[in-house]
Amino acid sequence: MQAYQLTPGESIASLRLIDATEPTPGAHDVTVAIKAVSLNFRDLMIAAGHYPVGSDGPVVPCSDGAGTVIAVGDAVTRFKVGDTVAGSFFPDWIAGPQTAAGVARSLGANMPGMFAERVVLPETALVKAPAHMSAVEAATLPCAAVTAWNAMFDLGQLKPGQRVLLLGTGGVSIWALQMAHAAGLETLITSSSDDKLEQARALSARHTINYRNTPEWQDEVMALTGGEGVDLVVEVGGEGTLRRSVNSTRVGGLTVLIGGVSGFGGDFDPLGVILGARRMAGIFVGSRAMFEDMNRFLEITGIRPVIDKVFPFAQAQDAYEYMSAGKHFGKVVIEVGA
Repeated sequence: MQAYQLTPGESIASLRLIDATEPTPGAHDVTVAIKAVSLNFRDLMIAAGHYPVGSDGPVVPCSDGAGTVIAVGDAVTRFKVGDTVAGSFFPDWIAGPQTAAGVARSLGANMPGMFAERVVLPETALVKAPAHMSAVEAATLPCAAVTAWNAMFDLGQLKPGQRVLLLGTGGVSIWALQMAHAAGLETLITSSSDDKLEQARALSARHTINYRNTPEWQDEVMALTGGEGVDLVVEVGGEGTLRRSVNSTRVGGLTVLIGGVSGFGGDFDPLGVILGARRMAGIFVGSRAMFEDMNRFLEITGIRPVIDKVFPFAQAQDAYEYMSAGKHFGKVVIEVGA
């Protein structure tokens, strides 16, 4: 079978199509014919050598992939041939609080990822796709969508009528926008592009802010919320945004740290946290149980992913470069199986 490999730290140029050994399934394993993978900022970090992968050798990349079950082991009870499934980002984090053991292994980093024609995983490491989604659509779920769900509804415990601020228009933020609107939240979103902000309004964003035109956008957030601030910020930026995110929240509000698209560090202001009794917390994607809870929500609401562009299997490097350029709105997907 064919698969892609990437050498961490050797850039996108190290992505190579290889002839890989067919995986051998065991009694509790499921064999999946992969139909599509989707890219996350994490994939760019791995290529750049800015994400821990556990070794210096090449890895089959991509945490996010979905396909069709083509074989099941004798002891498998959760799936049958023909099911559409997606991989769970952390195969060992099934439910409950995050533990060191639960997040020790992740797809596409320190274990093979989903960017292959076929993968074999334990049945416990897979999730059935929402009934209304194709495999191409379901491939967008494992990292970005679960992260958004965890931030707002598992950790964040947001309720209808509360306010959430989203930064940028990448995969996590657009998934968060769609789910927040469906849950009755008041949404605010930032971007440097008026065109992207227009697209966000079409997805029912309540307030939009061009951060290039409004560098101190936390002041605009306060103005748009009558001086109160938002209940929660999904903080994907990092350097240059954290202080503003914290100062956009209400008294007692929460900033959820999920990434560092602009790097880490910067001008964090602890006084803003202290004076506003504000809170900060980090999350690391989420468990399989969160994934399953989210899928039930997606089925009831009928939400589908916003996919910016789908690349063919042979143009994987082009997809990585497109993602790296930051021009996408929503998710970038690569088809695998015909």
